[in-house]
Amino acid sequence: MPTIVSLRGVTKRFGRFTALDDVTFDVQSGETLVVIGPSGSGKSTLIRCINRLEAHDAGAIVVDGFTVGDTRQLTRIRAETGMVFQNFNLFPHLSVLRNVALAPVRVRGLSWRDAEDRARKLLERVGLAAHVTKYPAQLSGGQQQRVGIARALAMEPKLLLFDEPTSALDPEMVGEVLDVMQALARTGVTMIVVTHEMGFARRVADRVVFMDHGRLVEEGPPSTLFDAPRDPRLRGFLQAVLPH
Repeated sequence: MPTIVSLRGVTKRFGRFTALDDVTFDVQSGETLVVIGPSGSGKSTLIRCINRLEAHDAGAIVVDGFTVGDTRQLTRIRAETGMVFQNFNLFPHLSVLRNVALAPVRVRGLSWRDAEDRARKLLERVGLAAHVTKYPAQLSGGQQQRVGIARALAMEPKLLLFDEPTSALDPEMVGEVLDVMQALARTGVTMIVVTHEMGFARRVADRVVFMDHGRLVEEGPPSTLFDAPRDPRLRGFLQAVLPH
C-alpha cells in the first residue's frame, strides 16, 4: 500500500512548551490509525499540524506526496484532507445540504446542482436524508457531527482527520457517530482518529499510537497495544481509562 502521510522528526513548540517532540510515523493508504493518550499529550496538535492549521517548527510532514509547509501546495493538501472537528464548525446560516455542498463548489469547482446531488447521497449515507433542509441549530449534537463527516467526505479526500469527534457529545449520541466512522473504515478510507473512545480504537483501528508529553511512546495493532502494553506510561494510562 502506498504511504499517504509521512512524519519525520516533527516538533511543535508553544513558547517554552513542547507540544510535539520528534514525532515520526507513516500512514498507509486505507489504514485507520487511532491516536490515544492523556489530555495535553499532543494528539490534537498532531492532527492540526498535518492539515497545517498549526505550523510545525521542525521536521517534515508529507501528505500524498506534498510537503506540508510549502505554501504553494497548501490549497492542494487541504483539498485532499478532510477534517472533522470536536465542535462541528458548521455554518449556522446555511442548511444542512448547503453546509455539505459548499466546499465542492468553492474548491473543486462543481456546480451547485452537482454538489447538492453529491451532498444528498452523503447525507443519506450518514443517516440524515430526512434533514437536508434543516439548519444546524435544529439538529442534535450527534446529527451535527454526522453532517460534519458528510461535509468532509464531500471533497472526496484521500485522508480524513478526526480530532476527538465525540468529545462534545452527550453520551447517548456518541454511538451514532462512532457507527458512521466504523462504516467508513470498512470502505477503505484512510483515517487518522484522535479519540478517548478505547472501545472504538480496539474495534476499528488497524494501528494505535500512544502519545505522552508530545512524544510517540508506543504503537502497534490494537490487540498488542491494549493486551500487552510494553511501556509503563501506557500501562498506567490504560489502567486509568479502561473499565475494570
